[in-house]
Amino acid sequence: MNHVNLIGKMCSTPKIVELENGKKIAKFSMSTNEVVLTADGKTKKKTHWHRMTAWGKWVRVLEELGSNGMELAIEGKLTTRFYNSNGQRNCISEVEVNDLVIL
Repeated sequence: MNHVNLIGKMCSTPKIVELENGKKIAKFSMSTNEVVLTADGKTKKKTHWHRMTAWGKWVRVLEELGSNGMELAIEGKLTTRFYNSNGQRNCISEVEVNDLVIL
């Protein structure tokens, strides 16, 4: 099963891109925090950064309301895409938003 749940903050204002077929996609980054226990027994906050993409109705919501620092709960799936640059094949993993709640 490919299922991702994240609660965190938007780290950028969504970038809305219109594709050749007329559909729009919203792209933004999101950070989540995790508290981990260090070897000496202390706690430490660890931040993770995620690339996010949204389609359909979520593009309109993010275009109107999305802003840097906004807290979100996201449900989605992990996607991977490949591209070539300077003769090298590169890979990007992103979370594709299926559902979104502004907290």
